Amino acid sequence: MGVPVSACARACFAGRWQDGLAVERLRGRNIRMTIQEDPGRAAYADERHQQILLKLRTEHRVDSTQLAGELGVTRETIRMDLIQLERHGQLKRIHGGAIPVDTASFEPAVSTRTEYSAEKGRIVRAALDHLPDHGSVLIDAGSTTEKLAEIFPGDRELSVYTNTLPIALALVSRPLVTVYLIGGRLRSRTLADVDDWALRSLSEVNVDLAFLGTNGITAERGMTTPDPSEALVKRAMLTAARRRILLADHSKVGVVSTAQHATIADIDLLITDTGLNSADKTALESAGLRIECV
Repeated sequence: MGVPVSACARACFAGRWQDGLAVERLRGRNIRMTIQEDPGRAAYADERHQQILLKLRTEHRVDSTQLAGELGVTRETIRMDLIQLERHGQLKRIHGGAIPVDTASFEPAVSTRTEYSAEKGRIVRAALDHLPDHGSVLIDAGSTTEKLAEIFPGDRELSVYTNTLPIALALVSRPLVTVYLIGGRLRSRTLADVDDWALRSLSEVNVDLAFLGTNGITAERGMTTPDPSEALVKRAMLTAARRRILLADHSKVGVVSTAQHATIADIDLLITDTGLNSADKTALESAGLRIECV
């Protein structure tokens, strides 16, 4: 049975505020009541919003659980903060957190993609374990796949197809590797060949294995990328390969971009780094994706 609390008694409480609730002890009984947020807490909410936006600008993604721990509030409070910030057009909510509002359409130039270099190094070294001793391989354009080309072995008889000049140049000196550069319109931002010429070339190719990249991956929307023309080429790569391995660091998980290029069912394996949080990992595995964290 609840204990009635007068307005006077409510005003006299000197208790601990916790997510819009006051928990007090009155005459030996615990009283839990809902209250309106006071001006002091409203100011603290503004400070939280500033910290969230600052973290978003520097890290390009925020995680709700991590924010709750850092700011000393519950995930529900963070959820309400993110809802409010999204309503003001300051961020875009995603599963488990938020990303900048321009992430869906923004595409960094390949030459500027230097984040998570150590993680990408571990990912591509793990990818080598899946490389056949002979046969054919397709390597997608991207910063992670380019790192794979840099450490590609030269002692295996492999035919390698790629739609980007940097990867072709990295591989051409390998003595036993035959390199095929897929032509097309060269995108200056990503150095990827796209459009009809690339699509026609890929339609005539059948490879044993494809190493693919992406700008975003979620259980609900699959793999996405900002440019529709690159999405079409990536889809053609899926069709050309008997086995498909996605190479993506943890920052790509939870991100939804403009154009979908694959579903979860299209990918045989995701190789990512140990920065992947447990909630995202569980969601992807529940959707049927096999994951290797390194």
